[in-house]
Amino acid sequence: MHCPFCRHPDSRVVDSRTADDGAAIRRRRQCPHCSRRFTTVENASLTVIKRSGVTEPFSRDKVIAGVRKACQGRPVTEDALAQLGQRVEEAVRATGSAELSTHDVGLAILGPLQDLDLVAYLRFASVYKAFESLEDFETAISELREVQSLAPGVRGDEAAGECEGADGAREGRGRAAGGEARVLPEVPPPAGGGDPAPGGSRARGGEGASAAAAAD
Repeated sequence: MHCPFCRHPDSRVVDSRTADDGAAIRRRRQCPHCSRRFTTVENASLTVIKRSGVTEPFSRDKVIAGVRKACQGRPVTEDALAQLGQRVEEAVRATGSAELSTHDVGLAILGPLQDLDLVAYLRFASVYKAFESLEDFETAISELREVQSLAPGVRGDEAAGECEGADGAREGRGRAAGGEARVLPEVPPPAGGGDPAPGGSRARGGEGASAAAAAD
């Protein structure tokens, strides 16, 4: 790589480190001619094909800028936008394709944006999907309501399963306790002989008789 200071046609790498959670490599280079150092960033190339046919490199900053417009006036922080941009880039790179259309990038944005803010989602979708009438908005809102209506049912099923599990556990403990109650140790016979008192009833009776005799 040419030196940006003296335009020498060569440079050497003196340090390399990963950046952007491993999505890029930051290299520190030194020019052998002027001895000055500079930094380069290398990442896998990803090209976006626009509707006009023009191609340009994928830019996470452009994704965030577009979503930021849809989030104007909404309680969305810059950190949340940065996380959304990272999710979108991870999704498009996970496809394994070196070239993507703007339609593919838009689809990758809609999912995380719906989780982030529903109003911003409708704003972005109205432009991305080219809404032309109120019916388009009503259809999108109806789809969102259907998704939200399914969520409580799923949570309810999970809660029901937990309740059934708790009832089963209590029933099991009750059965275990009942089994322990049936297994009682035998009381040894008295020293003077005689039948053993089952369950200790005769022993308690003898103790009561002795107490009565002592009282007399």
